[in-house]
Amino acid sequence: MARTRIIIFEDNNELRESLSMIIESVPDFELVGAFPHARRVIPNVEQTKPDVVLMDINMPGISGIDAVKEIHARFPEVRVLMQTVFDEDDKVFASICAGASGYILKNTPPERVLQAIREVAEGGAFFTPGIARKVLMSFQQQPESSEYVDLTEKEKQILQQLVNGHSYKKIVEELFISYETVHSHLKKIYEKLHVNSKSQAVAKAIRNKLV
Repeated sequence: MARTRIIIFEDNNELRESLSMIIESVPDFELVGAFPHARRVIPNVEQTKPDVVLMDINMPGISGIDAVKEIHARFPEVRVLMQTVFDEDDKVFASICAGASGYILKNTPPERVLQAIREVAEGGAFFTPGIARKVLMSFQQQPESSEYVDLTEKEKQILQQLVNGHSYKKIVEELFISYETVHSHLKKIYEKLHVNSKSQAVAKAIRNKLV
């Protein structure tokens, strides 16, 4: 079984080393890079070929949010998990819009960090409870959009599964379809919604009440 490849972008040396040790302690995880800044984020990702990126939101030179945008533009299949000290609303939403698959605080216990990495690696999304509440409240306060999106019943079912926070594996089990079918439908959903990541699709689905 292939190990999940992970890289870290974190300017705090102590925290970067701590995260490295946590990840290296897990047999099915492989730490393939740890960097103090994201100035060379594209070459770093190209060279290490990660499945998951653990990204500090505040770094010198280029912010984590800008780095996420660059990663998703070039490597849309790579999952990004954001880390920060504070759960400011504006950065939460900026991270989601940039394509982040999860967002955790830096005081999150090691076992929860590993859980978050696993969930985003499997195609899910991970938010700490407080952040999840803020995201949900914000979407509920958004005015209803009149935009019409012509989704098939199967596409709506898959989109609902995404909104429920289910991983691709869970969707396969729930809908009795193959991974290939899920990916095929997701590609069409992304095209119809004009998005390029799962988190953006979920945000738009909730905001526009598509499911």
